[in-house]
Amino acid sequence: MKNADNPAVTSIKDKTPLKNLGGLVIELARPYKKWLVIILLAMMLETIMGLASPWPLKIIIDNVINGEALRTPLQWLEDTWFPGKHSMALAAACGIALVLITALGGLGSYINNYGTERVAQYMANDLRSRIYHHLQQLSLAYYDTRQVWKLLSTITDDVSTIQDFISSTLLNVLIDAFTILGMLCLMLSLKWDFALIAVGLAPCLLVFTAHFKKAVKKTTHEVRRQQAEMITVIQHGLESIRAVNVFGRQNFEEDHLQTVSMNTVNAALKARRIKSFISPVFTLGVALCLAFVLWRGAMLVLTNVMTIGALTVYLSYLNKFFSPVKDLAKMTANIAQAKVALERIQQILEADMMIPEKKGATDPGRLKGDIIFDHIYFSYKPGVPVLNDVRFTIRAGERIGICGPTGGGKSTIASLIPRLYDPSGGRILIDGSDIRNYTLEGLRREIGFVLQDTMLFYGSVRDNIAYGRPDATEKEIIEAARLANADDFICRLPLGYNTNIGERGITLSGGERQRIGIARTLVRNAPILILDEPTASLDAEAEKIVCDALEKLMHGRTVIIISHRLNILLNADKIFVIKDGRVAEEGTHKDLLSKDNIYADLYRINSSKYMNILMEK
Repeated sequence: MKNADNPAVTSIKDKTPLKNLGGLVIELARPYKKWLVIILLAMMLETIMGLASPWPLKIIIDNVINGEALRTPLQWLEDTWFPGKHSMALAAACGIALVLITALGGLGSYINNYGTERVAQYMANDLRSRIYHHLQQLSLAYYDTRQVWKLLSTITDDVSTIQDFISSTLLNVLIDAFTILGMLCLMLSLKWDFALIAVGLAPCLLVFTAHFKKAVKKTTHEVRRQQAEMITVIQHGLESIRAVNVFGRQNFEEDHLQTVSMNTVNAALKARRIKSFISPVFTLGVALCLAFVLWRGAMLVLTNVMTIGALTVYLSYLNKFFSPVKDLAKMTANIAQAKVALERIQQILEADMMIPEKKGATDPGRLKGDIIFDHIYFSYKPGVPVLNDVRFTIRAGERIGICGPTGGGKSTIASLIPRLYDPSGGRILIDGSDIRNYTLEGLRREIGFVLQDTMLFYGSVRDNIAYGRPDATEKEIIEAARLANADDFICRLPLGYNTNIGERGITLSGGERQRIGIARTLVRNAPILILDEPTASLDAEAEKIVCDALEKLMHGRTVIIISHRLNILLNADKIFVIKDGRVAEEGTHKDLLSKDNIYADLYRINSSKYMNILMEK
């Protein structure tokens, strides 16, 4: 919905998503440069200590046991600290050196593990915030075609995958890269022809594992898809638990979950089978290399070309050399998982269905409530119009009713006023200004809603009422509840206003939920009020109580009432009848009855239904 006249406001949280994993990590890491320097230094310390760890053993074997002189650059140690070949003193020094090497290596390991986890946690938090911020900016059209639990899976599971990649996989890749480079240098200095064996074998092993990269990524995609499907099935089953019990469909739901769960198991096993094949093949290749080095090294030791200590150090390095190479190969799967997670995250960040906020948009301040629909066109799908050239004017303080056959576009009109959607043609003016000239936050602050099914959140009654205006005082909350005819039943709750009402307000009746919703709107004190089927799901007794509360709420405000129950429209200043996306009729209740057209037919049908309900009671 972006266009040249209405560019979307950009922010740090809403940057254009990057196309690769490395780019994403670099972008997220920028705010934590100091910690990255510390981590890098600690990583180098750990690597250097790892490279130094075999050398005390070499000195013990060659210089203490075999009595050979220390070679440069260690010759100065013997001349300065161990003159006269004090073997036991040299052995003790090697033991102390080993402890120091281990301690320094442990310190480096602690710093880079903690630091990396710290940075990864903050980066994951930034990424979650960025995704959630982007989702908050999208229009309702985006959510019309998406399952919320799949979005939730991305925000939680996929971000956690990226976090694990940063804190574990990426850390290991860097340490392994440092280790391989250092070991290659030392191995070349010890016996260059042996080093060539490792150098020649490593690329072959990496090419072998890279061959499975596409298969790993494909199976990982399938695992994530099946996991999201399983979460969706569980969520739907638990959300609809009452319907499941009423219709006795427990076995059906269990079988459904079992089917989806087994699909997840099979996908996971297929992915594991491919990943597991890498390790034994890799290990066999390394074993062949080590066997050759042992055979050749034994010959060199017997011919005095190489010392036993040098062979020991070389074998230690060779074994350690292939360990990071093996880790790098196994990380192919982790990298594939991270790429899959990134693709799912990008699908959200690349969604361009935002309600654009005009550059230079202003806060409207306190609105009066004059509303004009000026040749409004709207469609949810291209080529399927919902509103077609809708035109009407509402004066500040007027009470307007909107009714008509189902599917005519009544609720769409209500959604356009706070810009939950934008029209595809025409404009809406409030107090003489196009609503696109107002900031979204400022515009929506001036509009109050009471919907057919009031959405309540898990928490206290007080928190649910204050959701309309978080800075409302205790006195204002109680006064709003009193005006909404809710104070009496709230005070009868176990903890009064501190009572938790359950997720979605499930512990309350429909009428009680509506009254809390009215109280929430009252405390908001907005000049424009939209009532979208506020009594549609209530019985006659609850409707009477709610209508009494609505009368107090509507006083002194511009009110738009959308309802199939025409009895709450009788006192409206004007009624608009919407049919097939157009204003088919308009006038007062009496005017429309006298025309004996669409409204009169609807009223007769409505009155007949209402009388039948009363007679049944």
